Amino acid sequence: MRGLMRRCSFLVAVFLAVLMAGCSSSKESGNKIILWHWMTDRNDTILKLAQQYTQETGIEASVSLFAPSDAYSQKVIAAAQANVLPDIYGILDKKTVVADFIKAGLVADLTASMEADGSAWKKSLFEKALADRSFDMANGYGIKPGIYGVPIDVSNEQMLYNKKLLAKAGIYSAPRSLTEFIKDAKALKLIGITPFVSGWGELWLLDCFASNYAFNIMGEAKIFETFRGRVKYTDPDWVKVFSVFADLRDNGVFIDGIVTKGNKYAEQDFALERAAFTFNGSWCVNVYHSMNPHLEYGVMPPPPVTNTYPLKIWGGAGSSFVVNAASPNKTKAIAFLKWLTSQKQQVVLAQETNNLPANRQASVSISSVLGEFAKGMDESTHPDIWPVNEDPSVREAFDRGLQAIIIGEKTPRQVAQEVQEVKDRQMAKGN
Repeated sequence: MRGLMRRCSFLVAVFLAVLMAGCSSSKESGNKIILWHWMTDRNDTILKLAQQYTQETGIEASVSLFAPSDAYSQKVIAAAQANVLPDIYGILDKKTVVADFIKAGLVADLTASMEADGSAWKKSLFEKALADRSFDMANGYGIKPGIYGVPIDVSNEQMLYNKKLLAKAGIYSAPRSLTEFIKDAKALKLIGITPFVSGWGELWLLDCFASNYAFNIMGEAKIFETFRGRVKYTDPDWVKVFSVFADLRDNGVFIDGIVTKGNKYAEQDFALERAAFTFNGSWCVNVYHSMNPHLEYGVMPPPPVTNTYPLKIWGGAGSSFVVNAASPNKTKAIAFLKWLTSQKQQVVLAQETNNLPANRQASVSISSVLGEFAKGMDESTHPDIWPVNEDPSVREAFDRGLQAIIIGEKTPRQVAQEVQEVKDRQMAKGN
């Protein structure tokens, strides 16, 4: 309720600011566009590209960095309330908050520009990346269907494996099933190599890994029916999902302390070759390069349990910009973002920052490791584009239950029952 009240207060403040400011000017404010962002690792490259754009077009592209991301978000909210947002900016929050900004008239609908010339711009970008800032006919936010943001890169979460460590155990290819993965883990343990590390002290990363197997074991329709309350977590398929973690635990796959380990520490473990496998996002390519430039590793989806349903991975837009609908420079801002996401500029961004490009054509010019991540984009999914999501308290019970299974405190059936009890309580409240 307090979150809803905060959003309502934000909307009221923004509407009043826009109303008082009125249409101060219908003319464009010179040959200059202003962009705000939060990405310290990409600032130098964005500045360089902005200077190039100025040289090519005569339109000054002014770039300002505000970090860390929490401070940036506060600045954006304050600027929205004061009606002084720049021409281009990003919204680092849930889709409900993006919808609030749209309703306040602070985010432009880019659909017409995306679909011009036979949808050339739209088709050049990964579909799953556009979905992050798109609203369809069935959206429950009261937003006119359309595209409201431009992704400049994409990301997804997959598993990675250390080629050198696997070779020491006589393993020369990535496992293709969970059974093979456990077999490889046992071989690694025999020669003193820790099989797997991940930052599962951060619940979102553990939740992501578990949802991969939920999609694989029961398919998306049954998952969404569970969220709607029509399928119980005590269903045998959900017990199978919980049992994946018990099987991995019983076979000694996990590094000690995995349920309290932050992701940055897990990244150090893998980069310094203290574990053979990990689960992380595509941004890790840049992280590992800075920690150990000579690390030899490959990318693979989590090994499936079954072939009945596809194993979906989380993925979508990494970083996105929106155009201020109230800006007198809206047309120029859209033109700049179209230029920034064209193949040539996307190649520069990808090669200099080690992030996956949002432009499909640019993927042919990236490193082999990033290319392996890129192959997973078409099979990606994300909670932001699901038709329904689970109640946060149920989700937390689910993830805490997984941690309890991993450390041997509870069985899969016990956790399934406890999660369902939380679900029943939330359903009874009408959530």
